[in-house]
Amino acid sequence: MTITEHGGFVRACALSELSDGTPKRVELDGTPVSVVKTEGEVFAIYDICSHANVSLSEGEVEDCQIECWLHGSTFDLRTGKPSGLPATRPVPVYPVKIEGDDVLVSLTQES
Repeated sequence: MTITEHGGFVRACALSELSDGTPKRVELDGTPVSVVKTEGEVFAIYDICSHANVSLSEGEVEDCQIECWLHGSTFDLRTGKPSGLPATRPVPVYPVKIEGDDVLVSLTQES
C-alpha cells in the first residue's frame, strides 16, 4: 500500500475501518501510530508507551484515554500526557483530518 500525501498529511486508514473505542495500529513512514475513534472524534497518538516499550493500540480506550495494557498507565488522546502512573513522560499526538472515508494524519506533532 502506498502512502499518499495530502498537504503534509498521509492516509492512515479508512474511517470505516475504525470501530468506536478500538485502537488501530498503523505505521506511517516508519512511525508506529495508534488511530482511535472515540466520543465522535478521531485521534492519532504515538503507539509506544513512554514507560515500557509496548504498543498502546493493544490497550483499552475510555473517556478519551488510552491505557497501556502492560502496567496500566493511561494517556490523554488529545494531549499525550500521562494521567496514570507508572508513566511520567507524554507521548506525541498528531493532527488528524477526515476527507471522505480517509483518515489523514500529519506526523508533525501538535503543540
